[in-house]
Amino acid sequence: MNFIDELTWRGMIHTVMPGTEEELKKGMATAYLGIDPTADSLHIGHLVGVMMLKHFQRAGHRPIALVGGATGMIGDPSMKSQERKLLDEDTLRHNQEAIKKQLAKFLDFDSDAPNAAILVNNYDWMKNFSFLDFIRDVGKLITVNYMMAKDSVKKRLAGDSQHGMSFTEFSYQLVQGYDFLNLYREHNCRLQLGGSDQWGNITTGTELIRRTEGGEAFAITCPLITKADGSKFGKTESGNVWLDARYTSPYKFYQFWLNVADNDAEKYIKIFTELSREEIDALIAEQAEDPGRRPLQRRLAQELTTMVHSKEDYEAAVEASQILFSNKATEILHNIDEKTLLDVFEGVPKFEVSRNDIETGIRLADLLTEKAPVFPSKAEMRKLVQGGGFSINKEKITDPQAVAATYMLLNDRYIIVQKGKKQYFLLIVK
Repeated sequence: MNFIDELTWRGMIHTVMPGTEEELKKGMATAYLGIDPTADSLHIGHLVGVMMLKHFQRAGHRPIALVGGATGMIGDPSMKSQERKLLDEDTLRHNQEAIKKQLAKFLDFDSDAPNAAILVNNYDWMKNFSFLDFIRDVGKLITVNYMMAKDSVKKRLAGDSQHGMSFTEFSYQLVQGYDFLNLYREHNCRLQLGGSDQWGNITTGTELIRRTEGGEAFAITCPLITKADGSKFGKTESGNVWLDARYTSPYKFYQFWLNVADNDAEKYIKIFTELSREEIDALIAEQAEDPGRRPLQRRLAQELTTMVHSKEDYEAAVEASQILFSNKATEILHNIDEKTLLDVFEGVPKFEVSRNDIETGIRLADLLTEKAPVFPSKAEMRKLVQGGGFSINKEKITDPQAVAATYMLLNDRYIIVQKGKKQYFLLIVK
């Protein structure tokens, strides 16, 4: 597999430094990509870079994932309007371990293959580097004029003068440049991968390698991913879409991909999966023939939920997403976990009711008018029950005198009330 050809047809190339393709044709090469450990989980904004490393390893080359413990303490000024909060070493170490577990789903770290992936943390080589040593050995090699010419610096200085740019952030490109130099020396790493916003930082590294070692180093950047409407990829109303199930449940993760626009689905399935060109072309043709079936989105959601979580999580997410339509909905509701249940019914009106009322067998007519105002009157509820339009936990209630009972509790504390076909309410039993 030709790495650059593969990335090109997938739409994952922004800039390739001259000579890079020739370098990769010489045999197994080593490339690194930096990941900022500001949280103990990756989010889907990281996935483009991770997939670059995955394709690099598939092409027979050796990937290095660099967790930026040192650079994470500074904060990259690229695409940022102000400085970010600095993290302590314990937090960074915890974040690194969590990130490695996630990366292991994409990269082979543990086999004895010559191109097994490596995880490094730049804090390990920066922590004992004194300030005086750094500015003498590294700082003297790059001029201020060179650093000021970088877009990340120019944009910040031309922006809101209230924030400006500290010396800490100004020095970021030197620290990242030194990472490249160190990996060049320690691992014969001659290629850096990254987003197009990283070009300035990456070329500072290639310049350091040229000036200190007289060596050649290379760069490939990918475009920053946006949605079809131009808005930022990976953000939802509730924030980032995380890879860790504690922050974004597999159900919500699955739903994110299932609901992307058609144009985005065609782009994302190339970037975020390993599916072949032929498979993707067939899915695109299928989508064009019957867009309503959404084969692109369904396959994209399947591939990513399975890769990031598991096949079981994918199947559970599919099942949960069918709760509102499935004839096995009652059974599914009694089996799904609390987080998924709350995700499925996110946004529906919620009422708190007393556990004592449920345990003593309060009539549903009293519960849903006096304790939780689902109905404005008992007469309206009775009318709906008689018309077959009232359900508890997707099970039709036909008796107007029916009482609440503990067997109705989902995860021992929830009851789903349905009026008509589309109106849902969530009772929270306390």
